[in-house]
Amino acid sequence: LRASKVMADRLLKHPKVTVHFNTAPLETKGDGKLLQSLVLQDTITKETRSMDANGLFYAIGHTPATSLFKDQIDLDEDGYIKTIPGSTVTNIPGVFAAGDVQDKRYRQAVTSAGTGCMAALDSERWLEVNYPEEH
Repeated sequence: LRASKVMADRLLKHPKVTVHFNTAPLETKGDGKLLQSLVLQDTITKETRSMDANGLFYAIGHTPATSLFKDQIDLDEDGYIKTIPGSTVTNIPGVFAAGDVQDKRYRQAVTSAGTGCMAALDSERWLEVNYPEEH
């Protein structure tokens, strides 16, 4: 689990929660309005199974949506865009990364908003240095 020990223990002990380790959702099924079941795949054996479900929270452990940038920008081994620590600066001049594609530690909306602001400020400074006559 990607959680603090205290939070992981609370989750694992909760009587109404079942954690499905090494499992990924492949498909959602429903009646066109409401979720009714999930098709799940064991990420190790690749076996699939169906499970009744009327709700789904899917976020923790997600893969960042950076495949479009593969071989164009430096990514780490998990697919996150690499930035200079303490900034949003990438290996490409004038390209900045923020939010879930860059933040593999906190992964929260509030930190995404914060790094979005950082990227705006970093890009403004970059433009001032590289295109001073236009400001």
